Amino acid sequence: MPSTPSDAPGPAGYSGQDPGLSRLRPVLPSPLQPAVDERFARHGVTLLLKRDDLIHADLPGNKWRKLAPNLRAAAGRPVLTFGGAYSNHLRATAAAGRLLGFRTIGVVRGDELAHRPLNPSLARCAADGMLLHFVDRRTYRAKGDPQVLAGLLSAYGECEVIPEGGSNALAAQACTELGRELRRTAGVAAVACGTGGTLAGLAAGLAPGQRALGVPVLRGGFLGDAVRDLQREAFGGPAGTWSLDERFHFGGYARTTPALHAFADDFEDRHGLPVERLYVAKLLYALTVLAGEGAFPAGCAVAAVITGRPDAPQEDQSSDSSR
Repeated sequence: MPSTPSDAPGPAGYSGQDPGLSRLRPVLPSPLQPAVDERFARHGVTLLLKRDDLIHADLPGNKWRKLAPNLRAAAGRPVLTFGGAYSNHLRATAAAGRLLGFRTIGVVRGDELAHRPLNPSLARCAADGMLLHFVDRRTYRAKGDPQVLAGLLSAYGECEVIPEGGSNALAAQACTELGRELRRTAGVAAVACGTGGTLAGLAAGLAPGQRALGVPVLRGGFLGDAVRDLQREAFGGPAGTWSLDERFHFGGYARTTPALHAFADDFEDRHGLPVERLYVAKLLYALTVLAGEGAFPAGCAVAAVITGRPDAPQEDQSSDSSR
Protein backbone atom coordinates (compact mmCIF):
# COMPACT_ATOMS: atom_id res chain seq x y z
CA MET A 1 0.00 0.00 0.00
CA PRO A 2 1.40 3.43 -0.88
CA SER A 3 2.18 6.02 1.77
CA THR A 4 2.67 9.75 1.53
CA PRO A 5 6.13 10.73 0.25
CA SER A 6 8.44 12.00 2.96
CA ASP A 7 12.11 12.86 3.32
CA ALA A 8 12.34 11.34 6.79
CA PRO A 9 15.69 11.57 8.54
CA GLY A 10 17.49 8.69 10.14
CA PRO A 11 18.79 8.75 13.72
CA ALA A 12 20.97 11.72 14.49
CA GLY A 13 24.57 11.08 13.59
CA TYR A 14 23.92 7.53 12.37
CA SER A 15 26.63 6.37 9.98
CA GLY A 16 26.01 2.62 10.04
CA GLN A 17 28.78 2.01 12.57
CA ASP A 18 30.16 3.06 15.96
CA PRO A 19 33.67 2.73 17.41
CA GLY A 20 33.13 -0.96 18.15
CA LEU A 21 31.39 -1.84 14.91
CA SER A 22 33.86 0.16 12.84
CA ARG A 23 36.52 -2.40 13.77
CA LEU A 24 34.63 -4.82 11.53
CA ARG A 25 35.34 -2.57 8.51
CA PRO A 26 31.99 -2.64 6.70
CA VAL A 27 31.86 -1.68 3.03
CA LEU A 28 29.56 1.36 3.02
CA PRO A 29 28.03 2.60 0.88
CA SER A 30 27.58 -0.75 -0.79
CA PRO A 31 28.37 -0.96 -4.52
CA LEU A 32 25.71 -0.31 -7.16
CA GLN A 33 26.31 -2.37 -10.30
CA PRO A 34 24.50 -2.36 -13.67
CA ALA A 35 23.18 -5.71 -14.90
CA VAL A 36 22.66 -5.77 -18.66
CA ASP A 37 19.68 -8.08 -19.19
CA GLU A 38 17.57 -8.20 -22.35
CA ARG A 39 14.47 -9.19 -20.33
CA PHE A 40 14.55 -5.65 -18.95
CA ALA A 41 16.24 -3.83 -21.82
CA ARG A 42 13.57 -4.85 -24.35
CA HIS A 43 11.10 -2.83 -22.25
CA GLY A 44 13.43 0.16 -21.90
CA VAL A 45 14.19 -0.69 -18.26
CA THR A 46 17.66 -0.66 -16.66
CA LEU A 47 18.38 -3.19 -13.91
CA LEU A 48 20.82 -2.19 -11.17
CA LEU A 49 22.10 -4.45 -8.38
CA LYS A 50 22.60 -2.80 -4.99
CA ARG A 51 25.20 -5.14 -3.52
CA ASP A 52 24.40 -5.01 0.17
CA ASP A 53 25.60 -8.62 0.30
CA LEU A 54 29.13 -7.19 0.14
CA ILE A 55 28.84 -4.99 3.26
CA HIS A 56 30.42 -7.57 5.58
CA ALA A 57 31.34 -11.23 5.31
CA ASP A 58 29.57 -12.27 8.53
CA LEU A 59 26.87 -9.59 8.75
CA PRO A 60 25.87 -9.05 5.11
CA GLY A 61 23.10 -6.95 3.67
CA ASN A 62 20.22 -5.68 5.70
CA LYS A 63 21.56 -7.67 8.66
CA TRP A 64 24.31 -5.09 9.08
CA ARG A 65 21.98 -2.16 8.54
CA LYS A 66 19.40 -3.40 11.06
CA LEU A 67 21.75 -4.85 13.67
CA ALA A 68 24.25 -1.98 13.86
CA PRO A 69 21.96 0.52 15.67
CA ASN A 70 20.56 -2.19 17.94
CA LEU A 71 24.05 -3.33 18.94
CA ARG A 72 25.03 0.25 19.58
CA ALA A 73 22.01 0.54 21.90
CA ALA A 74 22.98 -2.72 23.62
CA ALA A 75 26.40 -1.20 24.47
CA GLY A 76 28.00 -4.58 25.04
CA ARG A 77 25.18 -6.10 27.10
CA PRO A 78 23.97 -9.62 26.28
CA VAL A 79 21.54 -9.72 23.35
CA LEU A 80 18.44 -11.92 23.28
CA THR A 81 16.62 -12.28 19.99
CA PHE A 82 14.28 -14.55 18.04
CA GLY A 83 14.20 -16.59 14.85
CA GLY A 84 13.31 -19.79 13.07
CA ALA A 85 15.45 -22.81 12.34
CA TYR A 86 17.14 -21.19 9.32
CA SER A 87 17.15 -17.60 10.54
CA ASN A 88 19.69 -15.34 8.85
CA HIS A 89 19.08 -12.88 11.67
CA LEU A 90 20.08 -15.37 14.36
CA ARG A 91 23.24 -16.23 12.47
CA ALA A 92 24.21 -12.60 12.02
CA THR A 93 23.56 -11.83 15.68
CA ALA A 94 25.64 -14.81 16.78
CA ALA A 95 28.47 -13.75 14.46
CA ALA A 96 28.37 -10.21 15.85
CA GLY A 97 28.58 -11.59 19.37
CA ARG A 98 31.64 -13.62 18.45
CA LEU A 99 33.34 -10.73 16.67
CA LEU A 100 32.57 -8.08 19.27
CA GLY A 101 32.68 -10.21 22.42
CA PHE A 102 29.16 -10.06 23.85
CA ARG A 103 26.83 -12.90 24.89
CA THR A 104 23.95 -13.90 22.61
CA ILE A 105 20.79 -15.90 23.28
CA GLY A 106 18.65 -17.10 20.38
CA VAL A 107 15.02 -18.04 21.07
CA VAL A 108 14.23 -20.58 18.35
CA ARG A 109 10.77 -21.45 17.05
CA GLY A 110 10.03 -25.17 17.42
CA ASP A 111 10.73 -27.05 20.65
CA GLU A 112 10.94 -30.30 18.66
CA LEU A 113 14.28 -29.08 17.32
CA ALA A 114 15.85 -29.33 20.77
CA HIS A 115 16.01 -33.12 20.44
CA ARG A 116 17.42 -33.25 16.91
CA PRO A 117 20.91 -32.68 15.54
CA LEU A 118 21.39 -29.00 14.79
CA ASN A 119 20.94 -28.03 11.16
CA PRO A 120 23.88 -26.16 9.55
CA SER A 121 22.32 -22.76 10.29
CA LEU A 122 21.78 -23.40 14.01
CA ALA A 123 25.10 -25.22 14.25
CA ARG A 124 26.77 -22.06 12.96
CA CYS A 125 24.96 -20.04 15.65
CA ALA A 126 26.14 -22.43 18.35
CA ALA A 127 29.70 -22.43 17.01
CA ASP A 128 29.67 -18.63 17.27
CA GLY A 129 28.73 -18.92 20.93
CA MET A 130 24.97 -18.35 20.80
CA LEU A 131 22.96 -20.11 23.50
CA LEU A 132 19.93 -21.64 21.77
CA HIS A 133 16.64 -21.66 23.67
CA PHE A 134 13.94 -23.70 21.90
CA VAL A 135 10.28 -22.90 22.51
CA ASP A 136 7.05 -24.37 21.18
CA ARG A 137 5.30 -22.53 18.40
CA ARG A 138 2.49 -21.24 20.58
CA THR A 139 4.97 -19.65 22.97
CA TYR A 140 6.92 -18.26 20.04
CA ARG A 141 3.82 -16.56 18.65
CA ALA A 142 3.41 -14.88 22.05
CA LYS A 143 7.04 -13.72 22.18
CA GLY A 144 5.98 -10.10 22.56
CA ASP A 145 3.82 -10.84 25.60
CA PRO A 146 5.30 -9.20 28.74
CA GLN A 147 4.97 -12.44 30.69
CA VAL A 148 6.85 -14.45 28.07
CA LEU A 149 9.61 -11.85 27.92
CA ALA A 150 9.76 -11.69 31.70
CA GLY A 151 10.26 -15.45 31.84
CA LEU A 152 13.11 -15.29 29.36
CA LEU A 153 14.81 -12.40 31.14
CA SER A 154 14.39 -14.20 34.44
CA ALA A 155 16.25 -17.17 32.97
CA TYR A 156 19.05 -15.22 31.28
CA GLY A 157 19.35 -11.98 33.21
CA GLU A 158 19.42 -8.44 31.89
CA CYS A 159 19.58 -8.49 28.08
CA GLU A 160 18.98 -6.19 25.17
CA VAL A 161 15.92 -7.68 23.45
CA ILE A 162 15.93 -7.41 19.65
CA PRO A 163 12.79 -8.55 17.80
CA GLU A 164 12.56 -11.23 15.13
CA GLY A 165 14.39 -10.23 11.99
CA GLY A 166 15.92 -7.28 13.82
CA SER A 167 13.00 -5.11 12.69
CA ASN A 168 12.19 -2.29 15.08
CA ALA A 169 12.21 1.51 15.03
CA LEU A 170 16.00 1.67 15.33
CA ALA A 171 16.41 -0.69 12.39
CA ALA A 172 13.94 1.22 10.21
CA GLN A 173 15.70 4.49 11.00
CA ALA A 174 19.06 2.98 10.10
CA CYS A 175 17.74 1.62 6.80
CA THR A 176 16.97 5.16 5.66
CA GLU A 177 20.67 5.26 4.77
CA LEU A 178 20.01 2.57 2.16
CA GLY A 179 17.44 4.86 0.58
CA ARG A 180 19.82 7.79 0.65
CA GLU A 181 22.50 5.72 -1.10
CA LEU A 182 20.00 5.12 -3.91
CA ARG A 183 18.88 8.71 -4.43
CA ARG A 184 19.20 9.98 -7.98
CA THR A 185 20.06 6.47 -9.19
CA ALA A 186 16.75 4.67 -9.76
CA GLY A 187 13.07 5.36 -10.08
CA VAL A 188 12.23 2.17 -8.17
CA ALA A 189 14.20 0.52 -5.36
CA ALA A 190 13.06 -3.04 -4.68
CA VAL A 191 13.77 -5.39 -1.78
CA ALA A 192 12.62 -8.82 -0.62
CA CYS A 193 10.76 -8.58 2.68
CA GLY A 194 10.40 -10.85 5.70
CA THR A 195 9.55 -8.63 8.66
CA GLY A 196 9.37 -5.26 6.87
CA GLY A 197 12.05 -3.22 8.63
CA THR A 198 14.25 -2.74 5.59
CA LEU A 199 11.36 -1.63 3.37
CA ALA A 200 10.10 0.79 6.04
CA GLY A 201 13.47 2.55 6.19
CA LEU A 202 14.32 2.27 2.50
CA ALA A 203 11.12 4.09 1.51
CA ALA A 204 11.76 6.81 4.08
CA GLY A 205 15.26 7.46 2.79
CA LEU A 206 14.41 7.78 -0.90
CA ALA A 207 13.91 11.17 -2.53
CA PRO A 208 10.50 12.47 -3.63
CA GLY A 209 9.61 10.93 -6.99
CA GLN A 210 11.28 7.62 -6.15
CA ARG A 211 9.35 4.66 -4.81
CA ALA A 212 10.17 1.50 -2.92
CA LEU A 213 8.78 -1.91 -3.86
CA GLY A 214 8.62 -4.76 -1.37
CA VAL A 215 8.39 -8.41 -2.42
CA PRO A 216 7.16 -10.45 0.58
CA VAL A 217 8.69 -13.92 0.82
CA LEU A 218 5.94 -15.29 3.04
CA ARG A 219 2.22 -15.72 2.78
CA GLY A 220 -0.35 -14.03 4.98
CA GLY A 221 -0.91 -10.51 3.69
CA PHE A 222 0.06 -8.91 7.01
CA LEU A 223 3.27 -7.19 5.94
CA GLY A 224 1.61 -3.93 4.93
CA ASP A 225 0.37 -3.40 8.48
CA ALA A 226 3.80 -4.30 9.84
CA VAL A 227 5.52 -1.70 7.63
CA ARG A 228 3.00 0.97 8.59
CA ASP A 229 3.48 0.17 12.28
CA LEU A 230 7.27 0.36 11.95
CA GLN A 231 7.09 3.70 10.16
CA ARG A 232 4.78 5.03 12.85
CA GLU A 233 7.25 3.98 15.55
CA ALA A 234 10.34 5.16 13.67
CA PHE A 235 9.14 8.35 11.98
CA GLY A 236 5.84 9.24 13.62
CA GLY A 237 3.78 8.32 10.56
CA PRO A 238 3.93 7.39 6.86
CA ALA A 239 7.31 8.02 5.24
CA GLY A 240 8.08 7.73 1.55
CA THR A 241 6.19 6.02 -1.24
CA TRP A 242 6.08 2.23 -1.13
CA SER A 243 4.01 -0.73 -2.25
CA LEU A 244 4.00 -4.52 -1.98
CA ASP A 245 3.56 -7.25 -4.56
CA GLU A 246 2.41 -10.38 -2.72
CA ARG A 247 2.55 -12.82 -5.67
CA PHE A 248 6.08 -14.13 -5.42
CA HIS A 249 6.44 -15.97 -2.11
CA PHE A 250 6.66 -19.40 -3.85
CA GLY A 251 4.68 -21.07 -1.10
CA GLY A 252 5.83 -19.08 1.93
CA TYR A 253 8.72 -18.60 4.30
CA ALA A 254 11.80 -20.57 3.28
CA ARG A 255 9.89 -22.33 0.47
CA THR A 256 11.26 -22.69 -3.01
CA THR A 257 10.31 -24.53 -6.20
CA PRO A 258 12.28 -26.12 -9.05
CA ALA A 259 11.21 -23.22 -11.26
CA LEU A 260 12.70 -20.71 -8.82
CA HIS A 261 15.97 -22.64 -8.64
CA ALA A 262 16.11 -22.81 -12.44
CA PHE A 263 15.57 -19.05 -12.67
CA ALA A 264 18.30 -18.42 -10.07
CA ASP A 265 20.74 -20.73 -11.86
CA ASP A 266 20.10 -18.87 -15.11
CA PHE A 267 20.55 -15.46 -13.44
CA GLU A 268 23.86 -16.62 -11.99
CA ASP A 269 25.01 -17.71 -15.44
CA ARG A 270 23.96 -14.43 -17.03
CA HIS A 271 25.42 -12.07 -14.44
CA GLY A 272 27.97 -13.96 -12.34
CA LEU A 273 26.01 -13.11 -9.20
CA PRO A 274 25.60 -15.86 -6.56
CA VAL A 275 21.83 -15.80 -5.96
CA GLU A 276 20.49 -16.55 -2.50
CA ARG A 277 17.28 -18.54 -2.98
CA LEU A 278 14.98 -17.71 -0.09
CA TYR A 279 14.87 -13.93 -0.58
CA VAL A 280 17.02 -12.62 -3.42
CA ALA A 281 15.85 -15.13 -6.05
CA LYS A 282 12.22 -14.28 -5.31
CA LEU A 283 12.98 -10.57 -5.65
CA LEU A 284 14.80 -10.95 -8.97
CA TYR A 285 12.12 -13.29 -10.32
CA ALA A 286 9.44 -10.76 -9.34
CA LEU A 287 11.23 -7.90 -11.05
CA THR A 288 11.68 -9.94 -14.24
CA VAL A 289 7.96 -10.74 -14.34
CA LEU A 290 7.00 -7.15 -13.55
CA ALA A 291 9.23 -5.82 -16.33
CA GLY A 292 7.50 -8.18 -18.74
CA GLU A 293 4.11 -6.98 -17.51
CA GLY A 294 5.03 -3.36 -18.23
CA ALA A 295 5.01 -2.37 -14.56
CA PHE A 296 8.02 -0.07 -15.06
CA PRO A 297 7.88 2.76 -17.61
CA ALA A 298 10.41 2.92 -20.43
CA GLY A 299 13.48 4.81 -19.28
CA CYS A 300 13.08 3.65 -15.69
CA ALA A 301 16.00 2.29 -13.67
CA VAL A 302 15.14 -0.38 -11.10
CA ALA A 303 17.56 -1.08 -8.26
CA ALA A 304 17.33 -4.56 -6.72
CA VAL A 305 18.74 -4.67 -3.20
CA ILE A 306 20.82 -7.86 -2.90
CA THR A 307 20.43 -8.56 0.80
CA GLY A 308 22.41 -11.77 1.21
CA ARG A 309 24.54 -14.52 -0.25
CA PRO A 310 23.59 -18.14 -0.86
CA ASP A 311 24.40 -20.92 1.54
CA ALA A 312 25.29 -24.43 0.44
CA PRO A 313 23.43 -26.57 -0.19
CA GLN A 314 20.58 -24.62 -1.81
CA GLU A 315 17.79 -26.95 -0.80
CA ASP A 316 14.21 -26.11 0.21
CA GLN A 317 14.60 -25.14 3.83
CA SER A 318 10.98 -25.71 4.68
CA SER A 319 11.19 -24.68 8.31
CA ASP A 320 11.45 -20.97 8.99
CA SER A 321 13.80 -18.10 8.25
CA SER A 322 13.74 -14.53 9.50
CA ARG A 323 15.03 -11.53 7.64
